Amino acid sequence: MNNSNLYFRTFLLLLAAVTVAFIWVLLPYYGAIFWGTILAIVFSPLHRRLLAKMRGRPNLAAFTTLLIIILMVIIPLILITGALLQEGANVYNRMSTGELNLGDYFEQIVSALPPSVHELLNRFGIGDVFSLREKLSAGALQGSKFLATQAVNVGQNTFEFLIGMGVMLYILYFLLRDGANLARHSKQLIPLSEDHKQHLFRKFATVVRATVKGNIAVAITQGSLGGLMFWFLGIQGALLWGVLMTFLSLLPAVGAALIWAPVAIYFLVTGAVWQGITLTLFGVIVIGLVDNILRPLLVGKDTKIPDYVILISTLGGLSVFGLNGFVIGPLFAALFIACWDLFPSAIRMNQEED
Repeated sequence: MNNSNLYFRTFLLLLAAVTVAFIWVLLPYYGAIFWGTILAIVFSPLHRRLLAKMRGRPNLAAFTTLLIIILMVIIPLILITGALLQEGANVYNRMSTGELNLGDYFEQIVSALPPSVHELLNRFGIGDVFSLREKLSAGALQGSKFLATQAVNVGQNTFEFLIGMGVMLYILYFLLRDGANLARHSKQLIPLSEDHKQHLFRKFATVVRATVKGNIAVAITQGSLGGLMFWFLGIQGALLWGVLMTFLSLLPAVGAALIWAPVAIYFLVTGAVWQGITLTLFGVIVIGLVDNILRPLLVGKDTKIPDYVILISTLGGLSVFGLNGFVIGPLFAALFIACWDLFPSAIRMNQEED
């Protein structure tokens, strides 16, 4: 082995070691770095327009874009999260004292079903209403307890939250200002053809923008509409249910129906017919129409990823990466598809060089 090969292998080993060490150091602020990068990609078109209007003053353009992000995204999100945690704590207190018991509502629904349905449930071994009621009550209590616990944790970890928020905004500012140069430098480090690099970077940016803007726009629209309808029908905790519908709407096909459909069934079987019909029609026509129209336009049209792939990758991303997974999952899926699309041309290029 000559000296040049030895030096190169030693350098690769050193490069791998310092890369792993650097990632290990950054892990405590993984969420802040991740969302700083995502927001920089999503708002880069706005930053470019501001940069053009400000005649090439990058610092001012980046600061103005950052201020817009804080006013449009950060502050509303903090206010909604605070209200949600407070309402979740109130729901937990009502459940723990027995004032609110979802198991009782479930028992009323089952009791109102016709005998034929009871026979069918017994045939499939799920006719034990008492057992199902206890499980539902326990699950609801655990969920509300989680929100109450998070409310306490947020209060106790305010300092860490502020540090993470500061790191995200700090990184976001420099990514807005220097993002184009960083992207060009990153492309030079990837040992692929220029066409392949352009394809992968374009797919990466497109999927991030479409997933964040599209999924969040659909989720917020559906959650807001559902929460407003719950408030109109006099359902307690409308904000909490609206936020839950917002999160569940990140899942294509099912989403918000997991919340409003059981409530509509409860209304129908307990005699509140007009409330049940109103909620059902509103859920199917209005909330469902938002999903069927906006999601393909904002997500599927740009990413060109089938709905079933988006659903599976979103679920998988959420289970592996938590809340960040609703972006990471579809992003990995899109890059997987993009790489396999490039595979035949990569083989042809390799054969031509040989």
